Amino acid sequence: MLVRDKSQANSSFNSMQRVKVYRLNDDGKWDDQGTGHVTIDYLERTEEPGLYVIDEEDNETLLLHRIMPDDIYRKQQDTIISWSDPEYSTELALSFQETTGCSYIWDHICNFQRTLQFSTLNNETFHSMNSELRELPVVELSTLPLILKVLTCVLLCITVYVCFIW
Repeated sequence: MLVRDKSQANSSFNSMQRVKVYRLNDDGKWDDQGTGHVTIDYLERTEEPGLYVIDEEDNETLLLHRIMPDDIYRKQQDTIISWSDPEYSTELALSFQETTGCSYIWDHICNFQRTLQFSTLNNETFHSMNSELRELPVVELSTLPLILKVLTCVLLCITVYVCFIW
């Protein structure tokens, strides 16, 4: 599809990311918190990935959520992403206008989670191995598993670092 005018491109992009924000109340019913546009970006102070929903009418922040490495997110049907937010002890949901917008955000959440999980795992593994091992052992049949573990860890750390800064 060829988009000839910039406003048409922007409205197409914005409609894909258009969402309603819902919060589960104490009665077990979903309260509509407003309609806006969702993006994923790094949070200002922490540089951690987060979901931002900006109200479409007054440009106020409807939702600011730090993406967690834990398995708290659920994709329901083709247009809803929900989760239990441990920081605020509440259930939240985003209902997307378009399935492509939901898939786009879902894929980015999953990618950030993988990066966060690998980063945490590799940092712990790297630091524990780094404190134990300053150089590779002599190459012998008995040391091959350790050499493989060290090289794999280093490779994963480099890969995650490159993916994270990309």
